[in-house]
Amino acid sequence: MPASIWKSLVNPRMLLCVMTGFSSGMPLYVLYQLVPAWLRDEGVDLATIGLFSIVAFPYTWKFLWSPLMDRLVPPVLGRRRGWALATQLALLLSLSAFSLLDVQEGVGGVALIAGLVALFSASQDIVLDAYRRELLPDVELGIGNAWFVNAYRISSLVPGSLALILADRISWSQVHLVVAAFMGVGVVTTLLMPEPAATVPAPRSLKAAIVEPFRAFFERNGATQALWVLAFMLLYKLGDSMATALATPFYLDLGFSKTQIGTLAKAAALWSSVAGGLLGGALMIKLGINRSLWVFGGVQLVSILGFAALAEIGPVQSALFAVVSFEYLGVGLGTAAFVAFIARSTDRRYTATQLALLTSLTGVPRTFANASTGYLVEFMGYTGFFVLCTVVAIPGLLMLPKVAPWSGPPVVED
Repeated sequence: MPASIWKSLVNPRMLLCVMTGFSSGMPLYVLYQLVPAWLRDEGVDLATIGLFSIVAFPYTWKFLWSPLMDRLVPPVLGRRRGWALATQLALLLSLSAFSLLDVQEGVGGVALIAGLVALFSASQDIVLDAYRRELLPDVELGIGNAWFVNAYRISSLVPGSLALILADRISWSQVHLVVAAFMGVGVVTTLLMPEPAATVPAPRSLKAAIVEPFRAFFERNGATQALWVLAFMLLYKLGDSMATALATPFYLDLGFSKTQIGTLAKAAALWSSVAGGLLGGALMIKLGINRSLWVFGGVQLVSILGFAALAEIGPVQSALFAVVSFEYLGVGLGTAAFVAFIARSTDRRYTATQLALLTSLTGVPRTFANASTGYLVEFMGYTGFFVLCTVVAIPGLLMLPKVAPWSGPPVVED
């Protein structure tokens, strides 16, 4: 391997991508894996669990307050590190608050705390996404985001695997405290990492922080092409997002134990998504981001059908491992290319606001669609639901010739 490529794969910037990826991903997996498993284990119906996806709305609206995080500088640690520390401490406290709740007395309190977790987590994402964009040179965007995505996925081991295994042995209240303690990873990383070099100063006013990022995005791409890019970002990951929204309740309903899910299914999801992310990062060096979106998107689409097959096969451990491995290989590949595409589409002058806007938009259809998944499963069954998810994944792929053509220069480029 050439020294230049090796230097891009392994350096201190990549380590920071790993640590911030873990801190960024863990709260989201609490909402999408731990909370649904906890509620289902306590007897809450699927329709109600599906509606809990609505509490993740801060992920789709975070661009509204991202200009504040671009414009205002906290009194300690600097603009990026100061905001990162504040959001991480808030997450540690809110995740701990789950331990005080009793689901049998109602789910209102759970919804409130989940909403706060989503708010603080979305705010952490704003600052960490901006930090990573300012930290990485353009040549390292693909591999840096691949490391970030891998760590993001690895963080799912805490709420999606460790928590379920512990829940068979200790109370859910104790489980929530253990999970909350893992936010210490983000706190320590923030205290130790350097503040990015101020190559681009903070906006001169709040108005500039709000208006200029939007104007720059549409001027850079042209209005028509910008709308195509935004529509693509809305649709590319929608199918696999819906397919995995109720994954843990699906495994439970098939008859797998929490320990089997916490070991077999989560281990399969981990190794395959990490392998997919690393493979995706390496292949992007050869294929480029555009072609990677085509190839990885195809794998992502086909892999969803594995869940439909598992629904027909039933609680067979070997089938569970194979299906989950293939699905999350596709997720890892597709996410690596997609995150790199989003980062490439931004302007370094307005990283926090543009990244918040673009990543927020990708969450809009996911939030609405995931909220309906419980009803869809109850109406058509798991097999029909996963076939529907496959169909939903097709429109995003059909837009690739327009937003990321296989041949020719990329449409959006620095």
